[in-house]
Parts: sequence; C-alpha cells; structure tokens
Amino acid sequence: MHLRLTSCDVRSWRTSDVESLVRHANNYNVWINLRDAFPHPYTKRDARNFVRAVLSRPLETTFAIAVANEAVGSIGFVMHPDVERVSAEIGYWLAEPFWTRGITTEALAAVTKYAIATHHLTRIYALPFAWNAASCRVLEKAGYVLEARLRRSAIKNGQIIDQMQYAFIAE
Repeated sequence: MHLRLTSCDVRSWRTSDVESLVRHANNYNVWINLRDAFPHPYTKRDARNFVRAVLSRPLETTFAIAVANEAVGSIGFVMHPDVERVSAEIGYWLAEPFWTRGITTEALAAVTKYAIATHHLTRIYALPFAWNAASCRVLEKAGYVLEARLRRSAIKNGQIIDQMQYAFIAE
C-alpha cells in the first residue's frame, strides 16, 4: 500500500526501515502517549520484531508514515470480529521533530478513508489519553468527533488516567 500525500507518504513497512524506526521511536515523549506494547527504550531488536510481525500479517493494516522516504512514524488500525466487524480502532505516532506540521492529521484522514473504503467499515475510533491534547486536536482536524471521556480507564507509567473516545462515522 502506498498513499502519496502532501506532507508525507503512508506506505507499507520495509525491512530497510529498522534504523529509522529505532532512531525515531526511542523517545520518551512518543512513548508516554502510547500503549505499553510500545517499548521504552526502543531497541533495534524491538524494531526488527515489529517490522517482521507487521510484514507477516495476512491483512495489512499497519503502515509507515514516511517523510523524504524515511519512516518517521506509524499508523494502523485493528479490525474487530463478530458483530463489531464494521468497526476498527486506529492508532498512530509521529517522531517528535515532525510534530506540529500537519503530517499526522493528513495521514490520519487518508488512512481513515482508506480503511473505510477497503474494509467496508462504518466506524473508526481512537482512544487518546486525556492529557494528550495534541492528539485530540489531530483527531478533530481529521473529522473525528469526541464521544466520551472514559474516566480512570487506563494506566500509564504507574498513573491511572482518563481516555478520550473519538470516532469517525462513515456515511
């Protein structure tokens, strides 16, 4: 998959992305806003395992965000089974030097459209931590609507926190 956008490309992960992945993912300010499955510190072994896992999945739903052909972030969605098979959860991160350039908003809007069209979804949602105001703004700029504040629904870095539930509904 390859989406050419104005500020970045969203494309399939490559084994050659390991070095840039380590360089950009090994950042506390990135880690603090992600699920614990995203390790910190982020090592070369973590990067190799991630790329290998993504490339081995039968359904490609996780993509690199690339600037000047260098992987500087990731975006992906998780399909749901059974009666929720028309829904997916989306998540993303971008390397700190690329923040505030509109890259994540553009990638999120494009991947949302791609996921809905490709997988016939009616709903895509995200659950940013309440403290992550920048991610909430990205979601709103990409057309997502705040549905709820999930009080005390997560734990990160030993702290019980709220999550915000945003959704994009396909018409």
